[in-house]
Amino acid sequence: MNGLPILTILGPTACGKTTFAAQLAAQIDGEIISADSRQVYRGMDIGTGKDLADYKVDGKEVPYHLIDIAEPGTRYSVYQFQHDFHEAYSDILRRGKTPILCGGTGLYIESVIRGYEFDGRQMPQMNSLNIGLKIDREERRRKISLRLRTRLEEGMVDEIRGLIEKGVPADALVRYGLEYRYVTLYILGKLEYDEMVRLLEIAIHQFAKRQMTWFRGMEERRNIPITWIDCRLPMQERIETVKDLWQRQIAGE
Repeated sequence: MNGLPILTILGPTACGKTTFAAQLAAQIDGEIISADSRQVYRGMDIGTGKDLADYKVDGKEVPYHLIDIAEPGTRYSVYQFQHDFHEAYSDILRRGKTPILCGGTGLYIESVIRGYEFDGRQMPQMNSLNIGLKIDREERRRKISLRLRTRLEEGMVDEIRGLIEKGVPADALVRYGLEYRYVTLYILGKLEYDEMVRLLEIAIHQFAKRQMTWFRGMEERRNIPITWIDCRLPMQERIETVKDLWQRQIAGE
């Protein structure tokens, strides 16, 4: 495919995308453009798993974009994402850095790779090296369950209660789904705590399956190649593999 070059890191929730992308970016002078439909919202930190500490590698901050750019309670669309992506992408290239798209929102990723139409204008297609982090189903389930409990312990309920107290409409939080849906229903007294945790855990597992279905569709039906790398491999081995693939891509091999 002809188009603007970009390196894309994708995969289901809990596969370690952010950590890997940040470590990779630190070694190739890269900056990360987030492709997460909920991390765009300010104040929605624990529930969306922003994990901003992951962007600090060996004491240095890896620059990131499209996180904390919208007010909670508002609607942020795939069309806004395309516009904001291209602004960030152009800015990164102007400064001589390597743009890395990283996230699990398949629609956002595909919209910029394919160059969907925006405001009546066809957006440019990207010549993207797509790297998927492959995680065993049972390991993914284990990590999802562990991460949910960690987030609850870190104060996710208080975070969401605080958003409601600041005036963010409860129905908007419910609309954001997953953590924000079920915790809000708990805060409103529509779910008991244990029921909320149980239903939320099920919903996140189902969400991860839908993500994988989307990525398979990209490969099998929409002809977007993805190179899958086992997330159990040592970090540096994975990084070296991607660095080699990226050098070949930009050399036109």
